[in-house]
Amino acid sequence: MQIAVIGAGYVGLVTGGGLASLGHGVRLGEADPDRVARLQSGDIPIFEQGLPELLSRGSERGLISYHTSNIEAVVGAESIFLCLPTPEGDDGRADLGFIYTVVDELANEVADDAVFVVKSTVPPGTVADLRKRLADLGSPARIVSHPEFLREGKAVKDFMEPDRIVIGAYDDEDAEAVAGLYKSLDATVVRTDPTSAEMIKYASNSYLAARLTFVNTLANVCEAVGADVMDVLSGMGMDHRIGPHFLQPGPGYGGSCFPKDTAALISVAEDAGYDFELLRAVIEADHQQRRRVAEKVRQAAGGGLRGRRVAMWGVAFKAGTDDVRESPALRIAELLTEDGAEVVAYDPEGATDQVTMAADPIEATRNADVLLVATEWPEFLTVDMSEVAKAMKGYRVVDSRNLLDPTRVRAAGLDYWGLGRPSA
Repeated sequence: MQIAVIGAGYVGLVTGGGLASLGHGVRLGEADPDRVARLQSGDIPIFEQGLPELLSRGSERGLISYHTSNIEAVVGAESIFLCLPTPEGDDGRADLGFIYTVVDELANEVADDAVFVVKSTVPPGTVADLRKRLADLGSPARIVSHPEFLREGKAVKDFMEPDRIVIGAYDDEDAEAVAGLYKSLDATVVRTDPTSAEMIKYASNSYLAARLTFVNTLANVCEAVGADVMDVLSGMGMDHRIGPHFLQPGPGYGGSCFPKDTAALISVAEDAGYDFELLRAVIEADHQQRRRVAEKVRQAAGGGLRGRRVAMWGVAFKAGTDDVRESPALRIAELLTEDGAEVVAYDPEGATDQVTMAADPIEATRNADVLLVATEWPEFLTVDMSEVAKAMKGYRVVDSRNLLDPTRVRAAGLDYWGLGRPSA
């Protein structure tokens, strides 16, 4: 099938490359000419494991092309995948401006039997509104909801081995057309109406955010009573009703999805006349978690941060990506610098001008009063902690990911402070 993918961000590039790997022709439309030029030269603008190889194979087979014109991209397309940003607005609601602008642009440029496929995360009822909008514009094109569930750092794997494929369509024929794109994958297809499909995405991300926040809060309680949260979570995860996934304490959630989608779902509920108090509490607890980690660093520095140097391992919002959007590491760094600390950071892939970046993890710790582990990169497990001890001026390590081995850290002469873990 010939497919147009509009938007060459994380979702668009992985979706385009994945569809090409399944044998479909993909024409990628992207408004940023510099991004298109980089892609055409084989330079992938984001770090995502397996993505360069995926796109390279598609280009070599003649199945992927890149276009600065959306109208050019949709020529001959039977399906038009909308992979556009829906950023959080000032009021917490999703900004659908990019979606509506592109639909208006392409409504009468696509074939009469074309199907718009909304991959972007949009509030329930958006596809219904877009369906009416297409009709008002005189376009016979149809539209379906087909939310993405790609984890940054594992997005290619998630595309090729999905937990489920969700399709919300008004007509069985449209649902079958989209499902048919993935017939070579061994995946469960969930067919429903568009509004329910849209809600599945919001519900999934909001539940995961709530689960992570519960774990972080539980770690705080374990710390207060002297329990080891890692043992507690291990015991919890053995219950088949709970399972072991997403049971890892940390400095709070981040990235382009959880913060935006939780706020948007609260607004969706509010517009429908319901106060989603539980989700409001999740967001507040997440904010508190970052403040709690910053306070732990402050105490590790002796009770004050003015004139102190904090080494920070990690700036990306999680391991496996260079994405620093809504990164809890950078949120914490902001709190630390506001209190007078100098933050020097290292990350294997991520970068920012918010703090001073070092060339390697040891260099980041040079003359540091405290080391904060902020992102769970496995590379940090191989760093020689005795070299860290020599480089640091202080001796305390605040591990906000419970990544490092406390015994190994202490053997190097350093003091280990984890989340929800005994002090010794």
